[in-house]
Amino acid sequence: MTIRSTGGRVAAFAWLAFAALNIADLVFGFTGDPEHSPTTYLIAALLLLGCGIAYTVGLRPAIVGDDDALTVRNPLRDTRAPWGAVRSIEGREAVVVRFTGPDGDQLRTRAWVHQTSPRAQAKAEARARKQDARLGAQIKGRTPAKFAAERLNEMRDRQRPKTRSGAPDKAAAARDAEDVRGSVSWSIPAIAALAVPGVAVVVCAILAFVS
Repeated sequence: MTIRSTGGRVAAFAWLAFAALNIADLVFGFTGDPEHSPTTYLIAALLLLGCGIAYTVGLRPAIVGDDDALTVRNPLRDTRAPWGAVRSIEGREAVVVRFTGPDGDQLRTRAWVHQTSPRAQAKAEARARKQDARLGAQIKGRTPAKFAAERLNEMRDRQRPKTRSGAPDKAAAARDAEDVRGSVSWSIPAIAALAVPGVAVVVCAILAFVS
């Protein structure tokens, strides 16, 4: 299961296309004679920095659930928690995962995907109440974050040890949470996507200023 922001991805791809066309124009001069100057390089570096932001903010963030673990990819950091280490998954203004960290402490990560403001949350609940009579009470107050949390909790229940009756064994899951631990790490590609063009912007800005 992979959960992403459709709007963020569309905006990111739109910017990448815009940047690619503009850089091609700077290099080949489709709309005029190409000009190779520090100012041109600065503009190209700014466009590349925008691509780095589009990647880290629009394309990278995701919530991924597989047979082994739950992974939350935020712009610069990755959180991976085996299902046995996951304590709870909640969804309201955002999907919040509580899990056992590397040191055995309970950690909390908030997913970038499907974040909403309290005002947007209130509007979603108002719309759900209006639809309640027609579609049923089960959708009341449901936001994208809440719906994502419900799906992830269903997957988590399927991964839990089962009792003889076939129901999830919460006691066994609690024991697993003490033994299995998650991890939090920085994303090197995301940092590089921002740092490399960022340094290029600074260098080109200095060259443009002194030229």
